[in-house]
Amino acid sequence: MSGMSLRLRLALAGAAAVIVALSLAGLGLTALFGTHVQRRAEAEMAVQLDQVLAGLARQGQALRLITPPADPRFRRPYGGLYWQIETTDQTLRSRSLWDAALDLPADELADGQVHSHEIAGPDDTTLLALERIVELPASLGGGAARATVAMDAAELSAARRAFAADLSPYLLLLALILIAAQGAQLVFGLRPLGRIGARVAALRDGGVRRMGGDWPREMRPLAGEIDALLEARQADVERARARAGDLAHGLKTPLQALLGEAGRLRARGEDQAASAIEEVASAMQTHVNRELIRARAAARAAQAAAPVAEMVARIASVLRRTPNGERLDWAIDAPAELAVALDPADLSEALGALAENAARHAASRVAMTARQSNGRVRIEIRDDGPGIPDDALASIAGRGRRLDEDRHGAGLGLSIAAEIATAAGGTLSLENGLPGLRAVLELPAAANG
Repeated sequence: MSGMSLRLRLALAGAAAVIVALSLAGLGLTALFGTHVQRRAEAEMAVQLDQVLAGLARQGQALRLITPPADPRFRRPYGGLYWQIETTDQTLRSRSLWDAALDLPADELADGQVHSHEIAGPDDTTLLALERIVELPASLGGGAARATVAMDAAELSAARRAFAADLSPYLLLLALILIAAQGAQLVFGLRPLGRIGARVAALRDGGVRRMGGDWPREMRPLAGEIDALLEARQADVERARARAGDLAHGLKTPLQALLGEAGRLRARGEDQAASAIEEVASAMQTHVNRELIRARAAARAAQAAAPVAEMVARIASVLRRTPNGERLDWAIDAPAELAVALDPADLSEALGALAENAARHAASRVAMTARQSNGRVRIEIRDDGPGIPDDALASIAGRGRRLDEDRHGAGLGLSIAAEIATAAGGTLSLENGLPGLRAVLELPAAANG
C-alpha cells in the first residue's frame, strides 16, 4: 500500500465512497418508495373498507353484504384481496377467502379507529390487513362489528423490487459519471504536484534558483519551506567555500616561503634537503591550487555562462601556434548557441588542459565537438595518438584516485580539468578510442543556453 501512487489511492477511495454512497441512496430510496406504496395501499384499502361497511344490509335475522367492492380480486379465490366482517353472532367473508378466515390479533379499538397489521393469509401468504370496529345502527341489528380488508403483501414487495430494478441502471450511470468526474478532478487537482517535481528537477539542474510563489494556496507553504531550505543551504555552502578559499590563500604564502628556503638551501649546496622541501611544498601547493579552483568554479557557476564554440575556437587557435599543435589537423564542431554554466576563464582552463594533452599525444589530428541534451552540454576532445593503457585508464577512474597520479601523460592538467568539472556539477571521463584517447567533459547548460 505504501508504494501505491497518491492519485491511485485517491481514485480508489473516491470510487469506493461513490459506490457506498449510491448504494445507501438506492437502499434508502427503495425503502422510501416501499413506505409510499404501503401508504397508498392502506389508503385504497380504507376506501374499500368503507365500501364494505356501506354495502351491509339486514335480510331477515342475518347481515348480508348486498353491494361488495367492485375489485374483481375480492371474488376470485385467493385473489389477493380479502374482506371479513365479524359480529357477535356471525362472520361474513369475501369469496376470495374461500374456506379460510382472517386470523386477526386481539386488539382493542375505539369506535371508528383503524389499525393495520401483518397477518398470515391463505395459501401461506402474508397479508397487510386494515381493520376497524364500528357500532352498527339499529336497522342493521345494532351491536359492534369488526370489519377488515386485507391484501397480499407480496404485491408491495414486488413493487419495491421493480422500483429497485428500474432505479439500478440510473444509479450505475450516475456512479460512472461521478467516478469519471472525480478522475478529471484528480488530474486537474494533482497537476501542481507534477509541476513541483519538474521545478525540483530544474533546481537540481540549475535552470531556476527558487521554487517561487506561483503555486496554489495550499502548496505555497511547502514551496516557501523549500526556498527557505535552499537559502539556508546556499548560505552554508557559501560560508564553506569562503573558508576553503581563505585557507588555501592562507597556505600559499607559507608555501612560497618554504620554496624560497629550499632555494637558499640549494644555493648553499644542500641539494638533498632542498629537494625534500621542494617535493613536500609542491605536493601541498597542488592541493592548495586544487581547492582554489574548486571554490572559484563553484562560486561562479550558478551565475556564469561561457560560450562553448568561442572557447573551443580560441583554444584551438592558440594551440595551432605551439610546436605540438602546428603539425596537427584541428577539427571543430560546436554550435554557436551552446553555453555552459561555468565562468569563461574556468572553461578555458579546463578545455585548455584537455586540448593541450590531446595535442601532446596526437599523431596527426585532434577533433573537438560539442552537443547539448537534457540540460547538459557534452564536449568531446579526441586525438589519434596511442591512448592510455587499459590498466592505467582503469586506475585513473578508480575510486579515490587522482588523475595526476597517472604516469602516462594524464597529469596535473587533467586533474585541474576534473576539479573544475566536479565543482561546476559536471563530470570528466576518459576512454580509449580507435585510435587515441577521448576526453568527455559534461557540464550543466547555462540557463539561457
